[in-house]
Amino acid sequence: LRLLPQQRYLRTDRAEVSALERKRNVLCCLITRILKVEKQLHVDNLVFRVIDACQKGRLGPGVQFLSFCCHSVDVLSCVLHLLNQGYLRRQEGRPHVLEY
Repeated sequence: LRLLPQQRYLRTDRAEVSALERKRNVLCCLITRILKVEKQLHVDNLVFRVIDACQKGRLGPGVQFLSFCCHSVDVLSCVLHLLNQGYLRRQEGRPHVLEY
């Protein structure tokens, strides 16, 4: 009897896990870099800018990386991770606006 679905990440090999970790690290770096410049940003605008940077493989002049496909769920997962770590915070009274 199975109550929980099997976790996909438990069945992946080391190369796939490493690729997922690299993707998460790049997304977290993009999020913090964008918010360092903007100081505060609506979460929807942040998601759009991160996805756009991932597709283009660059974030302004001098910051280039291999482009990759990411989805809003990936970006929002990293935002939650950074909120829990204390790198980002929500504005008081306006929880949809994020600050670095």
